[in-house]
Amino acid sequence: MYPLDEHQLNLTRRQFFGASGLRMGGLAMAMMGGRSLLAGEAAAAPERMHPPLPGLPHFPPKAKAVIYLHMNGGPAQMDLWDHKPQLAEHFDKDLPESVRMGQRITTMTSGQARLPVAPSMFKFAQHGQSGMWVSELLPHTARCVDDIALVKSVHTNAINHDPACTFVMTGNEAPGKPSLGSWLSYGLGSESNDLPAFVVLTPNWKSGAAAQALFTRMWTSGFLPSKFNGVVLRHMGDPVLYVQNPPGVSGKSRRAMLDTLAELNRRTFEKLHDPETQTRIAQYEMAFRMQTSVPELADISGESQETLDLYGPDVTKPGTFAASALLARRLVERGVRTVQILHRGWDQHGNLPTDLRLQCQDTDQPTAALLTDLKQRGLLESTLVVWGGEFGRTVYSQGKLTKDNYGRDHHPRNFCMWLAGGGIKGGTTYGETDDFSYNAVQDPVHINDFNATILHCLGIDPERFTVKFQGLDQRLIGVEGARPVSALLA
Repeated sequence: MYPLDEHQLNLTRRQFFGASGLRMGGLAMAMMGGRSLLAGEAAAAPERMHPPLPGLPHFPPKAKAVIYLHMNGGPAQMDLWDHKPQLAEHFDKDLPESVRMGQRITTMTSGQARLPVAPSMFKFAQHGQSGMWVSELLPHTARCVDDIALVKSVHTNAINHDPACTFVMTGNEAPGKPSLGSWLSYGLGSESNDLPAFVVLTPNWKSGAAAQALFTRMWTSGFLPSKFNGVVLRHMGDPVLYVQNPPGVSGKSRRAMLDTLAELNRRTFEKLHDPETQTRIAQYEMAFRMQTSVPELADISGESQETLDLYGPDVTKPGTFAASALLARRLVERGVRTVQILHRGWDQHGNLPTDLRLQCQDTDQPTAALLTDLKQRGLLESTLVVWGGEFGRTVYSQGKLTKDNYGRDHHPRNFCMWLAGGGIKGGTTYGETDDFSYNAVQDPVHINDFNATILHCLGIDPERFTVKFQGLDQRLIGVEGARPVSALLA
């Protein structure tokens, strides 16, 4: 359904009630009278705060929720997932022009006299029944590889952080398009009536290295109504600003105020027909419900010691990646559709060996714990977990190269991402790169194909999931279209 169609349906009361029939009138009377909609029943099912669009999902989904682990800055694929042992013999030799093939590079290295090859200084080993190659920096995640589908040949259009992050999250480099979580909230809604459909977490990072800014366009709704924005939960102070009542205001008083405000907003909507008025009503109601649901969500005192130990020593420290990973599990357990964890500090133009090790110390054990925890609770079958950044890193060193230190520039031509959980064939390695991890030479996967695979796992046909805007049938996968990667699907 297009927002324009929805707006036209709401232009007049006659159209509204003509489309909804007596059911909506009955619902209104039932709400006003405080009684059950169905005579003889003690209570009716509560009205859903986040209903799906009619006709969605298009087919039975394998996954009902998404936890997206975004490593902001661009993890170095050849140091983590793309094992290239033959690079050792090319140490400090110039990257062959036959490999680069005149492809553009950033201004941060285009002025270098040389592009010296920097083999990874980290050891790799094969793990699991699948024999997947994994770096020594990820010992915990390595134990979960038989649940993971690793894509080594992802590529994107953008070479700088802001457009690349915008692209991976919205399917377009230009700002103003809905993010993945907003698309899912719009199309599928959420099973939770007391929490937002789309929640964003922004944990801190140990390395202390400079990090790229996180722009809200990575979780905002673009041209969709603003009620589909992601809600950022803070890790210091109140998780949501101003959600609690001020001193002297009781819950009963707040409820009365919101009921009156909702009635005034409904009258405004009847006059102006602005969809954002409906958004305001829904958001006030959600904020009221979150006064109870968010403190309960954040209270992990009921978690077993075994579970806390699984996530590691940082899990009880607010704002860490470990605490965010546990919170993500608790959110999907409570019916939230999409949880996005944005971990910064992966932009290692220099001092990569030290900083990358610290980044992995932040994320490796909690990531594996999240997969294990979901699996133990029977939630992994219905939860899709995504891991990746906005692009990869160059095989050549930025700046001075030594045996134990190097940096890497941005590289959009190939990088690694993985999927696990609902609808995914675990233990799969897909795509291949050349000997320098510089070009995808087998089964390239554009980021839009990757996003199409995510939508497919949630029961959405990515070609049919469209919204009319600026004269185009806009899609998360772009107007040119994309296809799910069938080899990754269970």
